[in-house]
Amino acid sequence: MASSAALTASAALKSRIRRPSMLSKLSRPEDLLHHFPNGAYIGWSGFTGVGYPKKIPTMLADHVEKNNLQGQMKYSLFVGASSGAETENRWAQLNMIERRSPHQVGKAIAKGINNSDIKFFDKHLSMFPVDLVYGFYTKDRPNKTLDVVIVEATGITEDGGIIPGASVGASPELIQMADKIIIEVNTSMPSFEGLHDISFTSLPPNRKPYLIMAPEDRIGTTYIPIDTEKVIAIVESDYRDQTVANSPADDTSKAIANHLIEFLEHEVSQDRLPKNLLPIQSGIGNIANAVIGGLAESKFEHLKVWTEVLQDTFLDLFDSGRLDFATATSIRFSPDGFQRFYDGWEQYYNKLLLRSQAVSNSPEIIRRLGVIGMNTPVEVDIYAHANSTCVMGSRMLNGLGGSADFLRSAKYSIMHTPSTRPSKIDPHGVSCIVPMCTHIDQTEHDLDVVVTEQGLADVRGLSPKERAKAIIDKCAHPDYKPILHDYFSKAESYCAKRGWGHEPHLLWNSFDMHKALDQEGSMKKIKTWG
Repeated sequence: MASSAALTASAALKSRIRRPSMLSKLSRPEDLLHHFPNGAYIGWSGFTGVGYPKKIPTMLADHVEKNNLQGQMKYSLFVGASSGAETENRWAQLNMIERRSPHQVGKAIAKGINNSDIKFFDKHLSMFPVDLVYGFYTKDRPNKTLDVVIVEATGITEDGGIIPGASVGASPELIQMADKIIIEVNTSMPSFEGLHDISFTSLPPNRKPYLIMAPEDRIGTTYIPIDTEKVIAIVESDYRDQTVANSPADDTSKAIANHLIEFLEHEVSQDRLPKNLLPIQSGIGNIANAVIGGLAESKFEHLKVWTEVLQDTFLDLFDSGRLDFATATSIRFSPDGFQRFYDGWEQYYNKLLLRSQAVSNSPEIIRRLGVIGMNTPVEVDIYAHANSTCVMGSRMLNGLGGSADFLRSAKYSIMHTPSTRPSKIDPHGVSCIVPMCTHIDQTEHDLDVVVTEQGLADVRGLSPKERAKAIIDKCAHPDYKPILHDYFSKAESYCAKRGWGHEPHLLWNSFDMHKALDQEGSMKKIKTWG
């Protein structure tokens, strides 16, 4: 196009693109508007707020806002996990998202989902890219593909391959399903070349096993191979991922971390774990940070990590000398963490691999490696079911993510949570240990350990009634122990009379604590059970 032909690549951009012919596709974001008609199916790179495209989504949002087109340019948006707040969350504010999958973060997008403005479908992160390639999400479209996929790169190889940045996510599969590809080459950060291990999804009956026996094993390429004929534009991007600082670990998180480390030490002493443990998976958030920080100060050495996302405390674990190798699909550091990572590039470079989420979250590999899986739920019930997604059974938070990928297949499936959370009128108004979860993402068949700041319940091999006693006694907050014991005692008595004694519930009262929270502002204000 004529307006793009006059563009001259910056020296920084030229240094990142080793296939000179790609420079002929250099474009301004605004010149690409016609590729995004209302109703288009769009894919973005990115995972947990890093590695996402910035220039094109911002251009489209600016266009909608400037021309008062809210609700008139809406898209089905597919991203491996969450994107940047200034992109997808702004799109949600401008009513630009018709459909979204499989995981999101942002107040505006959550509001849009819960107001029914956005059709959100939640999916295991290991399964989303595979189902995408199956054609499940484009099955009703004439061309069975995604219209445009926008991928952020930190470089382009001689044969046109994309060198991603701080995440891989579902980019390989999104590219497989793309009609058109736009590459945003981000020159504001270093090239991440060599930090990736890229493999594509093949379909049954030709699927092969992932030949990974240890976190450091490589099975793919250091870049994402693409069909360069599908590339319609190259855009230079000039600002970094917009991450935020991590909250410091509080006393509750530290107590949970201490319980977990004591448990792992016990498992080593019983010869159920080697002295250097087994590969560790840790979710996102304050508790996960505290656990990894605790390991940095523990006696464990030569640790390895197989996880989804690395946060700042993994740098502490590297720096402590206790972590030998880590692999994930995303490194979501704070701004200071990224600077620390870049400054210590030579130290970290050979100890880290980023893979696609289909591999990082593969149940096959998780089970083979004997991963220790640790994640944070919304609530856990007395029988060890867990809710990771829907507050009060209905209000979507962010999505399931990869928690079930890990907890279903890990050697140790651990849920860690504060015993309570504050409500508007009560500092302990919400018990995270409840009679019955209002939504169940992980079942009793999958969880081995529940831990709060109060203590740790090892429920392996226990019957449902034994689990209930252990979880209430070890994990519930003192304010809620008598309430939960009373529920369990009455449920046990009632169900025994009916011949329903395996996993007793007062079925018509099992959500009375949630009802009290909704109507009275605290679960403690529950009336007498039954």
